[in-house]
Amino acid sequence: MDIFDKIAKHMGPIGQHQKWSHGYFSFPKLEGEIAPHMYFNGKKHLVWSLNNYLGLANHPEVREADAKAAEEFGMAYPMGARMMSGNSKYHEQLEQSLAEFTGFEDAFLLNYGYQGMVSIIDSLVDRNDVIVYDAESHACIIDGVRLYMGKRYVYTHNDMDSLRKQLERATKLAEQTGGGILVITEGVFGMSGAQGKLKEIVKLKSEFNFRLLIDDAHGFGTLGKTGAGAHEEQECMDGIDVYFGTFAKSMAGIGAFVASNTDIVTFLRYNMRSQTYAKALPMPMVMGLIKRLELLRTRPELREKLWTVAKALQNGLRERGFDIGNTNSVVTPVFLKGELQEATALTYDLRENYGIFCSIVVYPVIPKGLIMLRLIPTAMHTLEDVQRTLDAYSEVAEKLKSGYYQTHKFVEA
Repeated sequence: MDIFDKIAKHMGPIGQHQKWSHGYFSFPKLEGEIAPHMYFNGKKHLVWSLNNYLGLANHPEVREADAKAAEEFGMAYPMGARMMSGNSKYHEQLEQSLAEFTGFEDAFLLNYGYQGMVSIIDSLVDRNDVIVYDAESHACIIDGVRLYMGKRYVYTHNDMDSLRKQLERATKLAEQTGGGILVITEGVFGMSGAQGKLKEIVKLKSEFNFRLLIDDAHGFGTLGKTGAGAHEEQECMDGIDVYFGTFAKSMAGIGAFVASNTDIVTFLRYNMRSQTYAKALPMPMVMGLIKRLELLRTRPELREKLWTVAKALQNGLRERGFDIGNTNSVVTPVFLKGELQEATALTYDLRENYGIFCSIVVYPVIPKGLIMLRLIPTAMHTLEDVQRTLDAYSEVAEKLKSGYYQTHKFVEA
């Protein structure tokens, strides 16, 4: 069979719906200033789908820093990969500041979060080592593990008994291969909002010999006394061996970083192929990130406002009988029972008749028969935004329960 013919017949579990979903449910266009209220399809919407936790995307000091750096350096500087010709004192300044803030000896900048995590896994382990990872890990972890040439074991999500069993298996295998064990989990699971059980995993180090890598994309900047992340929140900073954070969430930017002890970061700096052979982060982004980190560290009121909004939203949903799972972060999922047609009809109704834009998640990301509406609160939202959303959700939930979305087809699904 011709490769292109095969692709045309099998567009993938999500791509198979693109003919009717593209531009509305998939690849939608939000326009206007980055804010809780933006335009979609020409109408103003209350938006709960922006990874702008602390509201830094349009913070005046951030905009000023971005603009000044672009004027001084342009978008091309520095030219080349960091190892060859693309290093600067500002890249190193940002790395040291990130390391100090998250409680590690050193840190290394990464051009992209997704690519960075895949490359971290590729660099840290060889085929003699064993990976043990959480079943609900983010796709960047899953893909890093899939590309790994050695043995891996998966444990049931946040289940410490399951992790213990897999560590027992991994220990026996590592003894045979002469390799080590790398456990991978998340600080906050981005779909469910549940924190990874980092403190309990760290305790298992007293029984098993392993190193722990965490992806704290959603915890960095939102959790902990200072905002350092899930490891600070759970008071187990010393037990984390390799820490990964992204700039795409709380920092409202592009890129990521990995932090650890000096030897490990030095090793990654010289062995991460995705960074060795890629151009360095542009200077305007680096300078802008320095300003973003400064605000993250010195303006705790931003994090406090975020949590005020998140708690009002989550408490309000619970009081109205909604299932928001086990979230103990600002990520707020709302689980409803329904099929794809009902999910699309409900989402269309929310957008067109209530002016509320949020992300819809269906199978294969979650089990069939479930609909998840994922809300991302920010420090820019207001309690009035929360109340409006709660009222709208109560109404659409009643419509769903009554079968309204089975008989009213807003789109072809």
